[in-house]
Amino acid sequence: MACSANASGKKPYARDRSFQNFLSSLWPLAEERGVERQTFDRAFANLAFDPKVVAKTIKQPEFVQSIWQYIASAVSPERLDRGRQRAQAESAWLAKAKKDYGVDEGVIMGIWGLETDFGASTGDDNVIRELASLAFVHFRGDYFRDELLWALVILQEGEIEPRQMLGSWAGAMGQTQFMPSSYLAYAVDFEGAGRRDIWTSAPDAIGSTANFLAAHGWTKDLPWGFEVELPDGFALTDADSSKAAPFGDFAARGVRRADGGAFPRSNEGRLFLPAGLKGPVFLITGNFDVIKAYNASTSYALAVGLLGDAIIGGKRLAARWPTADRSLSMGQVRRLQAKLAQIGYSPGDIDGMVGEALRSALRAYQERKGLKPDGYATLSLMKQIDAEKRGSLGLR
Repeated sequence: MACSANASGKKPYARDRSFQNFLSSLWPLAEERGVERQTFDRAFANLAFDPKVVAKTIKQPEFVQSIWQYIASAVSPERLDRGRQRAQAESAWLAKAKKDYGVDEGVIMGIWGLETDFGASTGDDNVIRELASLAFVHFRGDYFRDELLWALVILQEGEIEPRQMLGSWAGAMGQTQFMPSSYLAYAVDFEGAGRRDIWTSAPDAIGSTANFLAAHGWTKDLPWGFEVELPDGFALTDADSSKAAPFGDFAARGVRRADGGAFPRSNEGRLFLPAGLKGPVFLITGNFDVIKAYNASTSYALAVGLLGDAIIGGKRLAARWPTADRSLSMGQVRRLQAKLAQIGYSPGDIDGMVGEALRSALRAYQERKGLKPDGYATLSLMKQIDAEKRGSLGLR
């Protein structure tokens, strides 16, 4: 029987030889980072390429699901129950994290819950194998090669054994799902046990998450955002979503918090309409962007905020999602992105994923056409844009 090629583009025997040659070629780079030969050889002993890992790079739920599907899964009743139990059990450590780093308990719980279901699902993949496999096929350029080298540094420092370095298919480790570089930069021995253990120590996971957020600019005593209600006839502009303005400016225009609370006395926010004017509307702050440093998806950041608010404060959304709307398929989103780029806008990569770049391009188009710029990708808006002719907007 003929031997077929696979995800790496090589026949298995040739691929395996190339994989071993690739690992050997990393030694000079590892040595430069202080890794000893014994550590290097132990990490790669009997290591084989994982052909399944490449297939897992294709879909991420925060980009391919509708926002309401993603939020429903992320903020499920079962996860809320577990989150409240864990928040109570770890209340002392959450309070210490807030005291030491200024980060709210809710956002820590939100990240912990989304990343690993509060430590219940940390992943059982061999981090060295997965990183090496992704590096071998040059997924995302040199990113995974560098993360593999940092993983070797962690082993060299002796804080974990290779067989215990487990995580996700993409090499994210422990309860925090830190990549190796993030572990080295932000993991802390919060519990005082003598090593940074994000795998089995809930206190270390809590403290490390708080340290990460603080290091990325978290503003103390500022919420990530909150749901708001817009008054009838609100003159929505692209700037409302693309540029931050003082909370007082929004209040003066009749915007109110959906829970009836007061706006923060200082600082600023911008509107976020993940389902356009048909769904919940939020005022988000700079801390929302800090959450995105953990995961660049706006859907992820919103889910973190909503999950944390529900766990700590019992808050629920006032507005309903437009679940009757038909979400665009990935193919339709790619078509929309390509058309927007063709007529002069900047929708980001033509990848079929609804992200902030696409929303921004849609808002710019809607505002130019005299529509309410809510950035919501609907079938009717896609059809309207699809009918545009190149250069018809006077753009170059």
